[in-house]
Amino acid sequence: MAAKRTRMSASERREQLIAVARGLFAERGFDATSVEEVAARAQVSKPVVYEHFGGKEGLYAVVVDREITTISAAISSAITDPVTSPVAAPRARPDAGHEGPPRSGTSGSASRIAERAALALLTYIEDSPDGFRILSAGSDRAAGTYSTLLADVAIEVSGILASQFAAHDLDPRTAPLYAQMLVGIVAMPAQWWLENRSMSKEEVAAHMVNLAWNGLRGMKARPTLHAGSADTEGSAAQVTGPDSGDPAGSGGHDGTTATS
Repeated sequence: MAAKRTRMSASERREQLIAVARGLFAERGFDATSVEEVAARAQVSKPVVYEHFGGKEGLYAVVVDREITTISAAISSAITDPVTSPVAAPRARPDAGHEGPPRSGTSGSASRIAERAALALLTYIEDSPDGFRILSAGSDRAAGTYSTLLADVAIEVSGILASQFAAHDLDPRTAPLYAQMLVGIVAMPAQWWLENRSMSKEEVAAHMVNLAWNGLRGMKARPTLHAGSADTEGSAAQVTGPDSGDPAGSGGHDGTTATS
């Protein structure tokens, strides 16, 4: 005689359907996933899915909203609250060995914030690869929400950079632009790492910060293009060359730069 199945409560059934749908949306995408398939995997009838979510769109919206809430909370915590951030502890750093003991207050410096934000995103991907696949899949329904999240992160980073810029004779009005650049440096490689795990998340974060941080440390107050100049190569070498004393060439860390 077959064992009698335990009847799920409404809340338990809802969670089951969300979990099943999450896996299917990550595997197949929104368009290729059907209510019939969700119901079959959950071993329920189609009306049960409609009863809980109204249809595939409603179910997908719940899945996306949950992922956005999770990733947003992790990144916001990393940026604004190093004490409670789960990735606030020092990790592998691109400038390790070139800097003395941390100065007081350094946990709130822009470089540490970049490290924590990068690690927060990579930790989310490590823990919830299906969730990140859904958010970064390019679907109009998820892409717009993910873009909004990145825009919100850029706003937070912009405020931090503006205060740092003003304190070091850099134009704070350019902070929003640089914030977008920094978010891009983290967001795009994160999508690459989702399918390329040859490096640990700490290594990837260190390389992200290496590119972003050494670039910020060598910033000029009024940058100009060299296009059309007869001395293009020489001028470029003065800005970024390895023999110019620029941190972008040496990888050093002297603690005197705009955002350290």
